[in-house]
Amino acid sequence: MALVIAVIALAGCSGIPTQSERQSRAELQTVTRLYRPGDHRPALPALGANTTMATLLTYAMLNQPRVEAAYYDYAAAVEQTTVERSLPDPRLTLELDIQSAVTTVMPGLWVDVPWIKKLRLRADRVSAESQAKYHVFETAVLQTAFEVKRSFYQLHFLDERLLINRETLELVDDMEQTARAQNEVAKVTMQDVLRAQMDQDWLKTDIANLEDLRNPLLAQLKAALGMNAAQPNPPVPARLESTPLDLDGDKLLAVAMERNPRLKAVEAEVRQAEVSIQLAHQSKRPDFNMGVELDAKAVPLMTRPTLGVTLPIWRDKIAAEIAAAQAGKSAAAARLSTEQIQLTADFATKSFAYREATRNVKLLTDSLLPKAKLSLDVARAGYSAGRVDFINLLDAKRTWLEFRLARVDARLQRELALAELSLLIVGLPPAGAPIPASAPSAKESHEK
Repeated sequence: MALVIAVIALAGCSGIPTQSERQSRAELQTVTRLYRPGDHRPALPALGANTTMATLLTYAMLNQPRVEAAYYDYAAAVEQTTVERSLPDPRLTLELDIQSAVTTVMPGLWVDVPWIKKLRLRADRVSAESQAKYHVFETAVLQTAFEVKRSFYQLHFLDERLLINRETLELVDDMEQTARAQNEVAKVTMQDVLRAQMDQDWLKTDIANLEDLRNPLLAQLKAALGMNAAQPNPPVPARLESTPLDLDGDKLLAVAMERNPRLKAVEAEVRQAEVSIQLAHQSKRPDFNMGVELDAKAVPLMTRPTLGVTLPIWRDKIAAEIAAAQAGKSAAAARLSTEQIQLTADFATKSFAYREATRNVKLLTDSLLPKAKLSLDVARAGYSAGRVDFINLLDAKRTWLEFRLARVDARLQRELALAELSLLIVGLPPAGAPIPASAPSAKESHEK
């Protein structure tokens, strides 16, 4: 009866949370309030005619399955912290002595007790892993936001390319009419008309290709928003919204080193490896087991307590566990250095891409395009007056078209570089992102 009462009492027991576990759960609660309040998906914003970039970003970050999977991986890792710091389940035993009849009935209760510091270190190790999983979740959020922006910018500048090509087609149509009129009065040959018609055919095909490109770009935007095939295509915001970013090089790189979630994830892996080394050293410590058995048939009642201890005698095994943990830390530290080096290189590359695109936009807007337009106007007037041949007129038209399209491409590259710098390299979340304003690193979380 006493054992039954003890088992019933133990059935409602809870362990004592470690400091790292309490910290991890507090951080998870903060993220959950933002991303899955009450473990339910929050209401998604409506997508309508007046949809803005901010609306698309919020919709995507809350709806994207990749983000959801990363969140639940993170939540599962936090829950695993409790599992790792908990004592093993007690065991209920029954021992019988049987001769011609049952002579002894001895129910018992056994408990395995690891060296107490091992449980805390196991919890700390999994807690560091949960921090790495949090930063994977953060990366998924930022990657989703970038994919939305990339798809939107490509669609926006696709419309500009279409507009330019259609305007140019109208110009070539007018040039063809001029060539026909000149040919009718024998000022030029039919060759000029044919050249204009070839240019018309080329532009019509280019316009058809660009119009066809809209469908895959819309599919990319739809995928970034986490929408399935049965859902209608999302609206595309009419207004271009550039990514705000203060491009002070040294200061921005320092922020990237502090905030980049890929870097923070590897830092958490280093912390996890450090705890693994401490845990490996604990293999030198014995574990215990204890129990008690009661002889139910004895009068008076006989109690048989038992205490056991493991003997960590396999020194080569312990040495191998420590060496493996140290090698794991060295590997994590090397990955951290690699990530830091790569982040610096990516920052330099994207910063250059932004500066290059900015210079190209300025050159094309302030100098090349005005001159190309003037050259085209002069060539058109000269052709009508018979002073310029059609080849030179076409060349002036093509130069003007190429410069206009080049400016569109430079503006697109500038926006993509800004978005990638802000989201994927520096790690600045957009407004409404389900990311806490300040998520402590793994080291900070476990040193508090």
